[in-house]
Amino acid sequence: MPISMQNKEIIEAPVTFSESALQEIARIYERENIAEKKQHLRVGVKGGGCSGLSYVLAFDDATNFDQHFEIQGIPMIMDKRHAIYLLGMHIDYQDGLNARGFTFSNPNAKQTCGCGSSFST
Repeated sequence: MPISMQNKEIIEAPVTFSESALQEIARIYERENIAEKKQHLRVGVKGGGCSGLSYVLAFDDATNFDQHFEIQGIPMIMDKRHAIYLLGMHIDYQDGLNARGFTFSNPNAKQTCGCGSSFST
């Protein structure tokens, strides 16, 4: 499933993923035919949420503000301006009875909401 990132410099991603998160991302990538849509996995933040900023994890089109990465053959993008908020973050995927979905462990977060989907710095 390697993706060619023509004319793009690929550097080490500022975030890490657990094996279960990588498996779930790969499953969605294949199921939704993301390669055909030429979209990338976007990791970022947006304003809003209980604590101020919410995490973004979705497949999206690249913009001029994006840095390009590759995570196990899947192209990943992140707005350069978001790196300060996400540097060192670890993304996991839980598929159990008590928790289901992607979780974010962010060393930059000073405060997080109860559900863990938003934070402040």
